[in-house]
Amino acid sequence: MIPRTDFSLHDFLPADDPQRALLHNEVHARPSQRIRLPALVVYVAVLNTDITLEQECKHLRRLPGQEVLIVKHLQSNFVRLRLQGYTLRWERHAEFTRYTLVQHLTEGAQLGATDPELLSSLALPEGWLAGIPGQTFAAIKLVMVHGDVIHSEAMLTLARNWFGERPVVASLVGRNSHSLAVTDFMLRDSGFERMLVVAPSDTSESRAGRVAQRLLEIETYRLMALRGLPVAKQLDPELTNAEQQLANITAQLENKAASEQELLDRLISLAVSIERATVKHMYRFTATHAYDRLVTQRITELREQAIPGTQTIGEFMWRRLSPAITRVETTAKRIVSLSERISQTSALLRTRVDILTEAQNQQLLEKLSRGQELQLRLQRTVEGLSIAAISYYIVSLLLYATKAGKAAGLPIHPELVTGVMIPIVLCAVWTITRRIHNKFLKLDSNAGP
Repeated sequence: MIPRTDFSLHDFLPADDPQRALLHNEVHARPSQRIRLPALVVYVAVLNTDITLEQECKHLRRLPGQEVLIVKHLQSNFVRLRLQGYTLRWERHAEFTRYTLVQHLTEGAQLGATDPELLSSLALPEGWLAGIPGQTFAAIKLVMVHGDVIHSEAMLTLARNWFGERPVVASLVGRNSHSLAVTDFMLRDSGFERMLVVAPSDTSESRAGRVAQRLLEIETYRLMALRGLPVAKQLDPELTNAEQQLANITAQLENKAASEQELLDRLISLAVSIERATVKHMYRFTATHAYDRLVTQRITELREQAIPGTQTIGEFMWRRLSPAITRVETTAKRIVSLSERISQTSALLRTRVDILTEAQNQQLLEKLSRGQELQLRLQRTVEGLSIAAISYYIVSLLLYATKAGKAAGLPIHPELVTGVMIPIVLCAVWTITRRIHNKFLKLDSNAGP
């Protein structure tokens, strides 16, 4: 029997979920870059708000030999273009797009140089970087060279000279302190920061790519995390004012110094302003927290080892970034806390209004009860008068009737007969009236709930 070799997916498995292949391949969507040392890595990250894929695709087509590039090629939000003498990576994220150029480093810019100029050797077409659609928020020139990391202090001396004797932070990174990473976190006149990585000659291209990616992502996520800081500073006076207003409303609620309607109007206005701030800015604060976690994660992945007398990248971040992140998180908590306190004050005001409404309802019921009492008394008075009136008319009729009988020759005395009939008529009228009254009461009770 010849074994089959033409098996297909449907021979063994049910039909695929529509997103199975997409989700499965997500781990391969942005593979680590391979970098051959010595190398110059030029990295630019731009905010892509209101920037479409069509605009970015059009700009990428300006590169030599990329005229056939179409938007469909960018649907995965990742493209790696291999061009003559350099490689360019394009990556689009939710808020920003990254462009990473990797090319060979010229001899005059390597470790022995002093504050070398790097941009003149770019392999990109002239003006291509400046034409990237979007607004720049991160730009880094990362140089990766070979060096003897075992003598880390000697390498650090050369690195300081390479940075032009500026203050730097540095650490040994990777398993077994494989590489030396140095930076000054300074924004130069060109708009770029500088980073330097010194690695042994046997460093693999994939390892160099991972180190570069982590360093670039640390700075990218640091800057994205800090985007919440100006928002927090802007909101501070508004939140302070809102807290003071809430305190005043609470005091007036306690002292009954203002009407419920006035307090309710002010409270609603305050709640609307806080809700507007929450809707407008809470995403930024949440993003700051997420980016800060990514910075911490990437620093952990560096596996830093300190060099005596020099601050590590992680220590620098902790000292400089933590206060800003704490302020952003504090502002976010103030908004949430203020919203909750406004809700509690609203509940107290509603309770007060409910109590006052209940008291007013009780007073209204008492007034209704007194009115019904008066109505009943009036009804009884009218009922008594009605009995007297009806009895008077009946007695008058009897008087006329007896007078008519006497005139007809009957042996009766009209006044005497009428006087005798008065009590009988009164009793009869009273009895009939009570029966009618009781009948209506019975019908009313039967019609009730």
